[in-house]
Amino acid sequence: MKDSEICRPVAPEVCDLIDFLGKSPVNFHAVDTVCRRLEERGFKRLDPAESWGTLVPRQGYYVEKNGSAVFAFIPGDGPSDAGYKIISAHSDSPGFRIKPNPEMKGDGGVVRLNTEVYGGPILYTWFDRPLSIAGRVALRGKDVLNPEIRLVRFDRPLLTIPHLAIHFNRGVNEGNPLSKQKDMLPVIGCIDSELNATGLLTRLVADELGVRPEDILDCDLSLYDVTPACTVGLHGEFVTGGRLDDLSMVHAAMTALLSTCAGDNGMTRVMAIFDNEETGSGTKQGAHSPVLGNILRRINIGLGGNEEDFYRAVARSFMVSADNAHGVHPNYVEKQDPTNHPVLGGGPVIKINANCKYMTDADSSAVFAGVCEKAGVKFQYFVNHSDVAGGSTLGNIFTSQLDIRGVDMGAAMWAMHSVRETSSSADHVAIIKAFTTFYGL
Repeated sequence: MKDSEICRPVAPEVCDLIDFLGKSPVNFHAVDTVCRRLEERGFKRLDPAESWGTLVPRQGYYVEKNGSAVFAFIPGDGPSDAGYKIISAHSDSPGFRIKPNPEMKGDGGVVRLNTEVYGGPILYTWFDRPLSIAGRVALRGKDVLNPEIRLVRFDRPLLTIPHLAIHFNRGVNEGNPLSKQKDMLPVIGCIDSELNATGLLTRLVADELGVRPEDILDCDLSLYDVTPACTVGLHGEFVTGGRLDDLSMVHAAMTALLSTCAGDNGMTRVMAIFDNEETGSGTKQGAHSPVLGNILRRINIGLGGNEEDFYRAVARSFMVSADNAHGVHPNYVEKQDPTNHPVLGGGPVIKINANCKYMTDADSSAVFAGVCEKAGVKFQYFVNHSDVAGGSTLGNIFTSQLDIRGVDMGAAMWAMHSVRETSSSADHVAIIKAFTTFYGL
């Protein structure tokens, strides 16, 4: 077999996903990247504190919330009660947040950073990797109520979380309980004995931003793995990288929305990228808040509608809640439901739960199945093994705010919540096709 037959070219959508992941080490950078893409395509930024006035059909708009959530929409050219076609995803991923006053000096001048676990990461996958820091910084400004916000990202490897040698823990491969406070602290370096470790991170951030340390009021900083995402497999059939859950769905939704900008549509197309799904969505920028409902109401007003029009619009709307699914693991087939075990490369996964952890029902499942058929892509189903408890996601949480029809779906993947996850290249292309078809209906 020739090399050209083995190394097939990767789809441009997958190359763009890898580029998107590289620019999005944490939630703030992911939203910033989305906003930049939207503005490049002519979307206008709306200020929640200002009047939106009359909205123009087919003109793209977007609203940012907390710098970590973004809601983009294209008003339809139908009546204000025509309804909304929504695709939702989330910008956050499990990992480690850096605590205030984080420096911890030890023997030999070694400095560790005090961290707190965010969400539910697979802890041991973070050991012995080149890590760095990214997030947002609040600077002293003229208005006390509105500090200046800057993003910061260290592109070079700064830290590692060293594992204890097997010689000190001979039973490590038979099970290794980990303390989040003791075992998972990253080392940032060694300092001279005369140098005080206190304030080391603040000085590092200030130097990176070109500001004075005393002007830094606070930070939201996280660790990230600097190893780039890539494709693996004989034919590049898999994508492996950090934060595929759920940035791959963010990318798919954004790509689909941008590809349908110029299309005629009576309904308003909406992309809702929430934050804090991994911790329950209970924040002002999360799916459990009124943020999206408020935006939909303001869209209705901007299109000349009233309260009654809004309720009719909601009744005619449909949401695709896009959050990734568990693909059958080749080494652990028994963990999956006996008759519903989605495979990587098998197409979008419709997620079903009898206890309503997902918003999917027969009606909404049929809608999304029809979308996939119209798009020419195959689809599959995920149901939990009855002895394994499952988690919830955006769809059923958002329905506590609005009684909207919708389906939970995602891409099948391995190692969900690992520092590096794996999904299918073909599935990503298929999901973009399905999302584009949905927006175009």
